[in-house]
This record gives sequence, C-alpha cells and structure tokens, in this order.
Amino acid sequence: MAADPTETVEDLVAKSMLHQARLFAESYGGQGRLWQRPYAETRPRVASAIASVWFTAYPSSVITRSGDSVLKTLGDPQLWSALSSIGVRGIHTGPMKRAGGYRDGIYTPTIDGNFDRIGFEIDPAFGTSEEFVAVSRMAAAHNAVVVDDVIPAHTGKGPDFRLAEMNHSSYPGLYHMVEIPEEEWTHLPEVPEGRDAVNLPPATVDYLKERGLIVGQLQRVIFFEPGVKETDWSATGPVAGVDGKLRRWAYLHYFKEGQPSLNWLDPSFAAQQMIIGDALHSIDHMGARGLRLDANGFLGVERRIDGPAWSESHPLSVTGNALLAGMIRKAGGFSFQELNLTVDDIAAMSKGGADLSYDFITRPAYHHALLTGDTEFLRLMLRTVHEFGIDPASLIHALQNHDELTTELVHFWTLHADDIYTFAGQTWQGRTLRMHLRDVIRERLSGASAPYNLPFVTNGIACTTASVIAAALGISDLGEIDEAAVERIRRVHLLLAMYNAFQPGVFALSGWDLVGALPLEPRQVEHLMGDGDTRWIERGAYDLTGANPDEARSADGMPRARALYGAITDQLKDPQSFASQLKRLLAVRDAYGIAASRQTLIPDVVAPGLLVMVHELPDGRGTQVTALNFGAEAIDEVVTLPGTRPGPVVDMIAETIEGDLLETGELRISLEPFEGLSLRIIGNLPTL
Repeated sequence: MAADPTETVEDLVAKSMLHQARLFAESYGGQGRLWQRPYAETRPRVASAIASVWFTAYPSSVITRSGDSVLKTLGDPQLWSALSSIGVRGIHTGPMKRAGGYRDGIYTPTIDGNFDRIGFEIDPAFGTSEEFVAVSRMAAAHNAVVVDDVIPAHTGKGPDFRLAEMNHSSYPGLYHMVEIPEEEWTHLPEVPEGRDAVNLPPATVDYLKERGLIVGQLQRVIFFEPGVKETDWSATGPVAGVDGKLRRWAYLHYFKEGQPSLNWLDPSFAAQQMIIGDALHSIDHMGARGLRLDANGFLGVERRIDGPAWSESHPLSVTGNALLAGMIRKAGGFSFQELNLTVDDIAAMSKGGADLSYDFITRPAYHHALLTGDTEFLRLMLRTVHEFGIDPASLIHALQNHDELTTELVHFWTLHADDIYTFAGQTWQGRTLRMHLRDVIRERLSGASAPYNLPFVTNGIACTTASVIAAALGISDLGEIDEAAVERIRRVHLLLAMYNAFQPGVFALSGWDLVGALPLEPRQVEHLMGDGDTRWIERGAYDLTGANPDEARSADGMPRARALYGAITDQLKDPQSFASQLKRLLAVRDAYGIAASRQTLIPDVVAPGLLVMVHELPDGRGTQVTALNFGAEAIDEVVTLPGTRPGPVVDMIAETIEGDLLETGELRISLEPFEGLSLRIIGNLPTL
C-alpha cells in the first residue's frame, strides 16, 4: 500500500477507534436493554455454566485450506463436529481485530500477535467481519459460544496514537504520554533511523521524574532486554502537530515499544469511551458472548516520592475493570482476566470486575509438580486460592496458551516477599522461595537437559505442553521421540488435562495441545525474535482437521510444528488417541457436573507425587475425588478425608465399584506412574 500524501486529519480521525466508539455510543442512549441484567457483581458460576470447556485458537498458527481464510477455517462444519464431539463449548479466537501500526497512510503488521489493536474491523490477515459472525453462528449451532478479546491497557501505534502525537483534540488524553519541553530534548536520546521512538535509559527516566514530567520507573520492567527495553518509557522523535508546532513526547508502554499505554484517569475519559466501545462492538456487531480483558491489571500508575511508581495493585485498575466488566454484563456477556499478578490482585480485581480469571495461581505449580515429581508446592497454591477467598470455579484451568510458561511467581516477589513459608522441610522468605522454585523449573525445563525450550527474557520459558512433558521424562533431543515416547507423552498429557479439568471452573486447551505440537527450531522463527521474544518457537502452525496436509506454513507464515498426535478428525477414529481419551474424560466431567462442584479439601499426603482434590458435586450427587500421580513411581496410599459422608466408592471413568469409604474417612488410592483417577463417594447409599 503506497503512502497517501493527501490524507487529512479528518481522514485519520475517521479511521480512529475513539471516533468509531463515540459513534457506536449514540445508539445506546435511552434504551431499556442495558437495564435488564445484573451487572455490579461478578457471576463466575453463571459464566462457567455457559461454556465450561474452551478451545483456545491462535490465529497466526492456523493452517487453512488453499485460498481459505483463518476465520473460514475456524467456522468449518467438520472442525466444529470434531470439537463438539470432544466436548468443547466455547472457542476463544484470540485477538483478530486490526492491529499493528499506521503511518503516512500505510498499515504496518502487528508486533505482538495482534495484541496491539488499532481498529475495530477484522484484520484482513484473518478474514472478514462477516466470517467472524459466521463463526459465532456455527458455534451457536453446536451449543457453544465465541470468546473475543478487548485490550484495555494499550493499543498499537494506529490512527489514535498518530492523532495523539499531533496533539489533536482529546487524543493525547487517551495515552499516558507527556510533552517534553524543547529545552529538555538534549536529555533525550536520538531516535535511530527507520524508527519512530527510542527506549529511555533509566538515568533519563530518573531525570524526567525529577523535572516533574513523568512518574518515573515502574515496579518492574516486563519484557526487559538489555539494550532493547530497559525501562517502560520511550520517546518519540519530533512530530509536527495540527498547529504546526514540533513536539517530542515521552510515553509509557508496559509491554513493547509499539504498545503505548492508555490513560484511564484523564479528564477526557477518552480511554473508557474507546475500550467500552470496542467491547460492545464485539458483542453486538460480531456475536461474541465473552471477552478476555488482556493486561487489565495495568490501568493505574501513580508517582511515589521514594522508589518506583505505584504501577501494580493500584485501585484505579480495580475501578477501571469494574466499569468495563459491568458494561459487558449489562450487554449480556461475560469476561475473563488474564492477570499474572499476586493472588491478592486477582482476588481484588474479581470484586465487581471480570467474572473469570486465568489460573496463573496454580499454572506454574502444576508444572513444577510434573518436573519434580513432588506436589507440595502445588498443594500450597491450591490452598492459597481458598485463603484469599477465590472460588476455584471462577478460574480458567488451562493447558498451553500463547504465552510462555511463566516463572515470575509475582505473588512471592512483591507483596509477600517478606512472608514466611514452610516448604520442603524448611522455612523460606517469599523472595527466596520464589528464586528457589524458579531455578528448579528453569534447570529442568531448559538448558542442557532440554535445549529445545528457551528462556523468555526474565518472564519464564517458551515451550509447548508436549515439550514440558518431554523435559520431565528426560528426553533431551526431540528428534529421538519414537512411537513409544509418544505414548509416554500422551499419558502425561492426559494427566495434566485431568488436573485442569477435574476441578471446578473452566477447562481450556489449545490447538497445540490437541495435535501434540512440539516447539519450532529457533532458526525457523529467527526473524521474529530480534527483540528477544522467544515465544514464537511455541506458536508453530497446526492443521486441526488435516485439510491441507502438504502445507508447510500457516496463512500468516508460521512454520508447521511437528504434531505428535495428528489431526483431531483422524484421532477421533482411534479410541486410544489423545483426543478420544480426552473426549471420554470430558464426558465424565460433564455428566457429573464437576465444573459446577465445590472444592472442599486438599488433603495432606505421604507420597511426593500424589495430589488429591475433594469436591462436593451439585444436586446431591455425592463427593468427587480427583487423585493424580505426578511421579514416575507407583503409589498405594490411604488418605483420610475428614467430614466426608461414608458410602460406596465408584471409579467414575471405569464405572466400577471400588469398595466403600468408612466412618473413619480413610480412602485407599492406588495409582500407576502418571495415572489419574476420578472417584465418586455416594454418601446416600448404605455401605457393605
């Protein structure tokens, strides 16, 4: 697309999200529709009842039929027949609206997997708005819903940001950006040729704070990379305003340079108008039922006299999320937050905010259990959920997602750094426990023992579920995986699926999980990793239905990943395949309402690899016990379940009676390595 020298400010405004949101808002005034539903309080169990099993797609990784778009592929009847058969009741498409940048009449590609939104229309790389609506209709035909995305913390550098740089109208109020007086420009680094901004060194940020211009350095630098991103601030080059004046701006970006942060407390309230308009557009124009609130914990930033700015656990984030999530509920939808902060923050943001929360609380813990064969840390985190008043049914328990396996363990890093914990027979400060756990995960999941998994800056490890399992099984070379190794990986994969699915809440799995994807080799995505973003190795392309077996790349150019299990349509013909066995597990989960159960106990155990979770099933169906062996040794142990009503014990998967739970509450559990059981204690029947 050639630059358009005739483009006017009015043309740019017409393309902006803020302008479009203001136009949408005109249709809602004076209408009774938005007063028909409760909206002030979160409704997690209502949300999870709508769809308790999600397939999470990643648009850039979808292999399509020749000539078809990604959205046409995601709306394919054959795909939906397979997903519905497995038990999927929701599809989270991932961000699909226009993303990237816009300059001089030219759109530039996304720099963060479409998490740098610049428009409400569907990105042409994925299809059309009509095709998105068709996916919503196809999902509905299979008793499922579509979950879309809204990104309240930042945008890309699209028309809205360009208008802000030009100091047009209220657009600068959209962003956390500050005009730097010309006499201070000598303190700003020059913008390298070919770029429109430069990251500010810490000393420069400190100087600008002292001058009373910006709030200074933040509590942490996400995506920290020496020489690339050392602070959360960048400066533009000189930009001519609508008044002809040249300005340089310092702007905040928690994430990448091309993702300027929105200002949620500006007198214009422009950010609220734009983001709420985006959310309502997804529900009313695109047919979505749910929305992910991405990076929603970073809406409040405040200067502090001493130390870094207050940028996490800020009350403005709670307020902003209550506004956004409340509007989504008023419109008949639900929302979830993907919030990797402390458990305190997740609990606080769930009060009037998002209905559901991604389970960052136990995600690193269950991977630690697998890598070490010891569930002690996992039990600690499961109990922490309850200590902070979080209902496990409000959590989305997931296998792989588009991000790294995080080892930040923020809970132990910030608010609880000085708290004392007992672990592995020792007492630890939170900060030292965090470093110990982080070191163990990194050592066993990457480096010499598993070179195919790569560190992702300081955040965690880039990997797939299959490559986590390979590392846990001691496989150092993925090229040596044969059929016997595939069988071992599949067995452990089903164990992890059971952990996530056989507890209250939503269970989510990705396309990479369904096909058993391995990471790409770094050289295959080297062109995408120039800024240190190694996550691209875990985002290899997949073909869910085998519709295009000879295609080596996705429609977006991602190389095809090696798939250990193959297309799900083929898997469903084999009763021993991953998809077929998962289908049986999810059928049991659905039949007994495990997603709607209430977690009552995480009992102590003797065997290091054993995890037991106890749940009360809905409608008086009895007590359900999920027992999992995360270790490589067989387990035969008697576990005590105090307060559990005695009765017959049924293996819910094999549909066999395994004896009785007596008055003493003692339950014998026998498990082979990496095996799981789901037991039901029928407390309204007499024991023998």
